[in-house]
Amino acid sequence: MTPQTPAASRPLRATDTLAEQAFTLVETWRTIRKYWATAVGTAIAIALGVTFFTLGQRKIYQAASTVQFDPTPPRPLGKDIDTVVDMGAGSYWNNREYYETQYKVIQSMRVALAVARQLDLPHDAAFLRNAPPGGAAEPTPVSLEQAAQVVRNRLSVEPVRDSRLALVRYEDANPERAQRVLATLVDTYIEQNLDDALESTTSAADWLRGQLDKLKGDLDTSEMSLHEFKLSKNILSVAFDDQSNMLREEMKQLSDALTSVRTRREELLARRAELFKISADDPNRLPANEMLQSVLLQALRQRYEDAVRDRDGLLGGGKGPHHPDTETAEARVGAARTALLAEVRNIQGGIDRDFAVTSRQETGLSGLFEKAKKQAMELNLLEIEYNRLRRTKENTEKLYQLVLERTKESDLARMMRVNNLRVVDRPLVPRSPLRPNVPVNIAVGIAAGIFLGIVAALGQSLFDRTLKTPDDIERDLGAAFLGLLPIIDTQSKRGAYYGRRRPRKAPSVTSGKSELIVHDMPGSGIAEAARAVRTNLMFMSPDAPQKYLLVSSASPEEGKTTVACCIAIAMAQAGQRVLLLDCDLRRPRVHRVFDKPLGVGVTTALLDPSIVTDELIATSIPNLSVLPAGPIPPNPAELFHSERFKKLLHLLGERFDRVIIDSPPVVAVTDAAILGTLADACVLVVRAFRTRREVAREALRLFAGVGAKTAGVVLNSVDLERHEYKYYHYYYRRDAYTSDPTLERMPTPAAEARDGTTPPA
Repeated sequence: MTPQTPAASRPLRATDTLAEQAFTLVETWRTIRKYWATAVGTAIAIALGVTFFTLGQRKIYQAASTVQFDPTPPRPLGKDIDTVVDMGAGSYWNNREYYETQYKVIQSMRVALAVARQLDLPHDAAFLRNAPPGGAAEPTPVSLEQAAQVVRNRLSVEPVRDSRLALVRYEDANPERAQRVLATLVDTYIEQNLDDALESTTSAADWLRGQLDKLKGDLDTSEMSLHEFKLSKNILSVAFDDQSNMLREEMKQLSDALTSVRTRREELLARRAELFKISADDPNRLPANEMLQSVLLQALRQRYEDAVRDRDGLLGGGKGPHHPDTETAEARVGAARTALLAEVRNIQGGIDRDFAVTSRQETGLSGLFEKAKKQAMELNLLEIEYNRLRRTKENTEKLYQLVLERTKESDLARMMRVNNLRVVDRPLVPRSPLRPNVPVNIAVGIAAGIFLGIVAALGQSLFDRTLKTPDDIERDLGAAFLGLLPIIDTQSKRGAYYGRRRPRKAPSVTSGKSELIVHDMPGSGIAEAARAVRTNLMFMSPDAPQKYLLVSSASPEEGKTTVACCIAIAMAQAGQRVLLLDCDLRRPRVHRVFDKPLGVGVTTALLDPSIVTDELIATSIPNLSVLPAGPIPPNPAELFHSERFKKLLHLLGERFDRVIIDSPPVVAVTDAAILGTLADACVLVVRAFRTRREVAREALRLFAGVGAKTAGVVLNSVDLERHEYKYYHYYYRRDAYTSDPTLERMPTPAAEARDGTTPPA
């Protein structure tokens, strides 16, 4: 078999969405039906309020006028001539700020003051009080600013989309006054716009004329300064480039000559250094090439070499240094050396003279080059000064021409009254009021009333956190619904416990107690409901019957004792031996229901279980026994924790088929939670339209926290006249609420099995 896909993982289909939407609409409709009085009352109140408010409002009329902003005003001076004041020329989008500014100008205090002054509005009492036509008003003069502010408050400007038009609207209770004020305002705005343009043009023309005279004097001054500069500097021509070229060529020639002289000087310096390397001890070594090329120097050198050879020959021939021939040869060597050195010194002196001449040439050429360079720099400064004076003169001349031209244009524009604004539609006297719009307001009031009525109903449902229907129990609490018990009315008991109003067809118990209605009136709908709860409890565990059944509630006064009695009586009517055990040791009630003494009960049985005799616990109801609470102890919770109570509960369970335990509220005290751990199942009683969801959830949480098993929830004190219980009303509401002899007999288990039905989930 293919496993089914869980609902959480199944993809959402369109049918699921439609079903959820339909379910939401149905729930909403049910909520509205439930609180129909709130919805209808709210809708009627709002609709009537809007209607009376609309009819009581003062009629307000609106006059309207259309103003056009022309982006291309007439230009008699030509399209290339710009006006002094920007009058909106250009495309709409490029001049959006201009249009927005004009909308604000129309609503400005300046325009409003002019209108108030012209129409004498500060002394118009009807205008100030916005009185309708024919309405009398006491004169209450105000200041001009206050009257202008009233005009501004009633004025509005709305631009027409995708156009250069604007709608100017004015509201007033008097239609003729609205037309008169708006017409005056539009005319004032148009005239002020033209006056502003002419005033700005006149101011600009006067300023330009003053600047023109100043510029004319500046132009004359700059021309004379340029002339005096030429005269003082002896400038005959303004061709500074020619003079710069001449100086550049001269500096080039001087630079070449200076370079040549410096090269020559370095050569002489090198030759001089070589010549001065000749030693007086050995004049025969001539390192310079030019000395080797000298004929005289070569002859002197040959003489010196011959004299040295002769001397050396004599010395080698054995003649001593003092021999006359040797001394003669030595004298010749000395004379030749002297002559040779004298010639070398002569050549060295010539080199020194050439080096000195070259140095003087270098110094002179350097001076000439620096002088030419200085002249070039002076020429540059002269050109800069000249250009500065020339630019000043040219700029002043251009500015003078421009101001002169604009001055003439301004004078001509001042003579013409050109306005870029015009009135397209003059304001007319309005025939019908702008507001209030009676049909629309009433329709809106009805729609708003219906909507707010629905919202009020839904809000009341949202803030109502009480449990009302079986669906609330299963949806909000997640617990099984065991059944409901209709509300029981008695002549002697009224108040919150039995409901604030008496149902029209609730069964009346004139004799006996309401807790015993299942026994007193076995054919009633309440008895049938109790049997339905009994059947659900029995069918929850048919193989392992729940012997110990705890009945508790979340809060006090929710009817847990009544429900416990009804369930116990219904089970006793099924032929089972049932014991109703009152474990509410704080506010016991079972002894009053069955007229038992409080002196003997659960607390005394803990001390001596043998006192629980059949005579003590017997009741007038067949198969039903009752053990009251007994004397109230100071520590009930500790008693339920004791082993003696567990043994007592075990002994009672051996004697009876069912033990129904009535306990205190589980949220208020811990007794019920302790008893829940000893019971096979717990039944939580909630009271319709009283028990809050949060309190019931807390009760279930407490039971689950101690490990107690919760069998389900019983909805108590149900008013079957409400529409929420339509199905149950048909099932449980019988005409024979009084005793029926055929139904008052004790039903047998077989008959009970035939009659018992499980209420719908």
